Amino acid sequence: MSNDNRISRYPVPEVKDLPEDIQGIVAGANEAMGFVPNVLSALTYHPGFLRSFMSFNEHMKREDSGLNSLEREMMIVVFSVHNGCDYCIASHGFVLAGETGNPELVKQLKEDYTKADITPRQKAVIEFGMKVTTDPHNMSDQDFETLRSHGMSDADIFDTLAYAAFYNMSNRMMSGMGVLPDEQFKLK
Repeated sequence: MSNDNRISRYPVPEVKDLPEDIQGIVAGANEAMGFVPNVLSALTYHPGFLRSFMSFNEHMKREDSGLNSLEREMMIVVFSVHNGCDYCIASHGFVLAGETGNPELVKQLKEDYTKADITPRQKAVIEFGMKVTTDPHNMSDQDFETLRSHGMSDADIFDTLAYAAFYNMSNRMMSGMGVLPDEQFKLK
């Protein structure tokens, strides 16, 4: 692969050279999305990590979580901006714009989530995620009580904490690996 076509600092193996289960992940993404996102292509460099990454991500998206997809995506966009993760800003901003039909909301969240047109619960979820991102050693019972006051159970709050921690790790991996945003994720 030439440097002009690279998508990260690591080489991307040929799909035919990958373990069978990883080939299935790549094929599934291509079938579902019509392309293979750079995050998947880049992580094929380390199949064991990709397996764990995908397993955790799928677990967190389960139906029984009280943390809904809009709240997850809003939180990820906001702390990805804080962390400067271009890949995650683009991909999760694209998903959020698609789910809401409102690219302006993505712009608001990227500029200043405290002024965005969102519900008090959504703001509380984002603030919790930002505290996990910027000040986790000062998490307090009050942070949990705030989410409880918005109807979230302890299990929902655990999911919020886990999602924030996982996607902060993802921000650092994508930025450290230099994974480029996919052209398909550009907002119009």
